Amino acid sequence: MTSMVTTSDRWLRGPLVLAAIFGVAVACDDSTGPAAGSHSVSLAFSLTSRAAAPSPTLFAAGLELTDGTNTLVIESAELVIREVEFEKVETAGCDSEIGDDDCGEFEFGPIVVPLNLDGSVETKITAVVEPGFYDEIEFEIHKPEDDDLADQEFIDANPGFADISVRVTGTYNTVDFDYTSDLNAEQEIELISPLEVGAGPVAVTLSIDLDSWFRAPLLIDPNTANKGGVNESVVKDNIQDSIEGFRDDDHDGVPHEDDLDEDDSSDDDS
Repeated sequence: MTSMVTTSDRWLRGPLVLAAIFGVAVACDDSTGPAAGSHSVSLAFSLTSRAAAPSPTLFAAGLELTDGTNTLVIESAELVIREVEFEKVETAGCDSEIGDDDCGEFEFGPIVVPLNLDGSVETKITAVVEPGFYDEIEFEIHKPEDDDLADQEFIDANPGFADISVRVTGTYNTVDFDYTSDLNAEQEIELISPLEVGAGPVAVTLSIDLDSWFRAPLLIDPNTANKGGVNESVVKDNIQDSIEGFRDDDHDGVPHEDDLDEDDSSDDDS
């Protein structure tokens, strides 16, 4: 296999922006439509590596990871998600069932989010949000089931994702794998710094540390993490812990300096 692009610098110093998916605009589930004065916020996904391991390398066949002994090539990675919720700073939490003004829940999906490994940037989710300062974004990694109408319609269109919320394919030490998970989890992502909505265009990137999914800390054979496997819970936990969020108004998938935490800033100065 011949290397096409080495991504070490981009992975260690900032996320590799992967395509975010699909063009969809979502707004509050309200027959009156978005409130006057609401503002749109675009939401993208990106890949990053926060591990002190050899940096991933992008090949024609996918993304190659190594621990010095084992080699994992990821050829595709997909998530099923639904709903996005923005929570304002200094609130006691959202309660969308009673119309809480401290949060905005956007009903959509489920939808498949393909994590593009080639660094391309495509369309993003756009949500309509009330003006204010927000410090948390929530969404669901969702296992579609046939007892829900929206889920059944999704399964009819995507039969390969019945009861599956995560799928990754590739090879581990040249042996093919097809990793699937029935993970059902609400992700609560604290933004590195609060997001101000109402003072111009606003964009957010959720960066996913795909490198960490199959590590403990050495690489894990994804075949051992499928349902019932010895590493099933390890990889599920890694997936849930792999996501960060930050303001990204210029859509480059890299946090602004004031959005970096102290550890990131120290690493950049070293």
